[in-house]
Amino acid sequence: MSSSPRRPRRAPGKAGFAPEFYLNRELGLLSFNRRVLAQAENRAYPLLERLRFLCIVSSNLDEFFEVRVAGLHAEIEAGSAPIYPDQLRADQVFKQVSREARELVARQYELLNKEILPGLEQHGIRFLRRSEFTSQQADWMKSYFLREVMPVLTPIGLDPAHPFPRVLNKSLNFAVELEGKDAFGRNSGIAIVQAPRVLPRVIRLPQNVADAEYVFVFLSSILHEHVGELFAGMKVQGCYQFRLTRNSELFVDEEEVKDLRAALRGELPHRHFGDEVRLEVADSCPQSISNFLLMQFKLDEDDLYRVEGPVNLARVISVPDWVDRPDLKFPQFRPGLPQRLDSSGDLFGAIRARDILLHHPYQSFQPVIVFLQQAARDPAVAAIKMTVYRTGAESELMEELISAARSSKEVTVVLELMARFDEEANINWAQRLEEAGAHVVYGVVGHKTHAKMLLVVRREDDGLRRYVHLGTGNYHHRTARLYTDFGLFTCNEEIGNDVAQVFMQLTGLGRAIRLRHLRQAPFTLQKEMIRAIQNETAIAKAGRKAQIIAKMNALLETEVVSALYEASKAGVQIDLIVRGVCALRAGVPGLSENIRVCSIIGRFLEHTRVFYFHNDGAEDVYLSSADWMDRNFFGRVEVCFPILDPELKQRVIAEGLRLYLDDNTQAWIMGEDGQYACRTPGRAKPVSAQQQALELLAHKTGP
Repeated sequence: MSSSPRRPRRAPGKAGFAPEFYLNRELGLLSFNRRVLAQAENRAYPLLERLRFLCIVSSNLDEFFEVRVAGLHAEIEAGSAPIYPDQLRADQVFKQVSREARELVARQYELLNKEILPGLEQHGIRFLRRSEFTSQQADWMKSYFLREVMPVLTPIGLDPAHPFPRVLNKSLNFAVELEGKDAFGRNSGIAIVQAPRVLPRVIRLPQNVADAEYVFVFLSSILHEHVGELFAGMKVQGCYQFRLTRNSELFVDEEEVKDLRAALRGELPHRHFGDEVRLEVADSCPQSISNFLLMQFKLDEDDLYRVEGPVNLARVISVPDWVDRPDLKFPQFRPGLPQRLDSSGDLFGAIRARDILLHHPYQSFQPVIVFLQQAARDPAVAAIKMTVYRTGAESELMEELISAARSSKEVTVVLELMARFDEEANINWAQRLEEAGAHVVYGVVGHKTHAKMLLVVRREDDGLRRYVHLGTGNYHHRTARLYTDFGLFTCNEEIGNDVAQVFMQLTGLGRAIRLRHLRQAPFTLQKEMIRAIQNETAIAKAGRKAQIIAKMNALLETEVVSALYEASKAGVQIDLIVRGVCALRAGVPGLSENIRVCSIIGRFLEHTRVFYFHNDGAEDVYLSSADWMDRNFFGRVEVCFPILDPELKQRVIAEGLRLYLDDNTQAWIMGEDGQYACRTPGRAKPVSAQQQALELLAHKTGP
């Protein structure tokens, strides 16, 4: 297996404990996806939501193979020595990954075929197999194939003049076994048919041929049924779908290029043709064909995944949105607003009166959009500065920035071009912003800008005043409806000055100065987090109450893990709410018996980063864009900001931490062995943090 260039990894900090006390990242990611799959297994959930969770697992696994397994391939080929604290070699990890991923995929398709699809059919939602076509449906699909599909197909018959075609990453393809000779007397035996990406992977049948309320058919079924139309006079012996996953990491030497945007635009097409990582085939594919494909892609049997159904299951994720069946989905809700925003149209005035905290998706993201709208239209606003990591191909926020720039306001956007899988959208926004007259910079060479900051400078009677929005999540209207995040509006002078200094670093040159309130990566954040942990350790050793509660997406950084172990040994009570991978092993006697690790998996994707330190009753509370990972501490520009308003601080503790610690329905607790078990209420009252937050903060829940 050849490998594409990869961004050099930073070696983790020194591990203070034995390798068995650090859990492997790749295996932790698979463990997380098993917890997501458990949501699809949950028969208390509506069926269309179970289907959605099933598709999320497929999408997660795609990225896992594109990035993490691709990295393992590269390390195996290079013969790299173990650098992570678990001290596992890449080949050892790969063998475990291969076994566990295969079990996960098998369970996925078993669930799809035995529970979810039959359950949906009982509710009038059918996915037709080829053997189930009525004559009327077969006629319609033949017409559809001839009209919509066949004209855009280019079958490739393999022979010396027609070598095996380049296969796009995650594209749908077919290996076709043929018998007979074509018009030129050729008899290759095998042809490859590639399904263009312009074709939908799932098609809804019109009502006049459907035999249920919603009837869908996979493109693969239609193509399979009529593939013979592509090979006139020849006999189709077999048709087998396959899908290839490639390394999708982009490598741009930022220190060597003169124009990062141009270099990245040139690199993007190569993502479709990175090194081969995984081959998926239908379970009906004979060994001879799968061996042939493995040979073409220079892959081994360990890289082969046989599936009982469509190989591109992630593409089914749109179906729940197409089906108008509220009874088969989670109840709808209307996001709430802080009380002061319900009656006041002047957002600047509301922020001057007091800091405002938003808790998404339970509370609306609309105030963030309104904030930028008012800033763009307000003649008193002199400047707007914003960081953008992910924002999507369509964004009201970006349109408002463009409008502000066209209105001759000083608009500066620090736009991260290297946001994985959002590079193309960000490049397009960069071009549009520049054309409107905005200043666009791409952050700092060698560091991704991941901080979530929006700064508005407004001229008022007493001079210039800074208004700030800081968040834990992206400025993305869609994910704000699906991800849990906090956002803070403030015009605190010291915080505003800190944010202005960070923007100065990002857009200009100069040494970093000490910030008053913000902790910033890559400079102070890791050191300050360790200092806060060590402070709790010292308090515990002095015999006083010491407590740490931290909520994040991932915990991997070795020095932080070691500091938490030392804190636990000193008697600090530590609760870690870690959605995804956690390198720390909880509950080990004499080491981490005072640490509890839980993972909340539910309707919404947990995305908030909240760090609480008791600090002798001062209760320091921070929100952040950063997880406790090497990449966040040392490879990204991140900010971590305190909640200073006492009332808002208690809100964060209650809504962002205590609710989750009380959860006994969607909380997965890590055992001493590193495995997770779902917490159950037993005889206690069932508690769901997400549901309680909905009832507390949303305007209303739907039927």
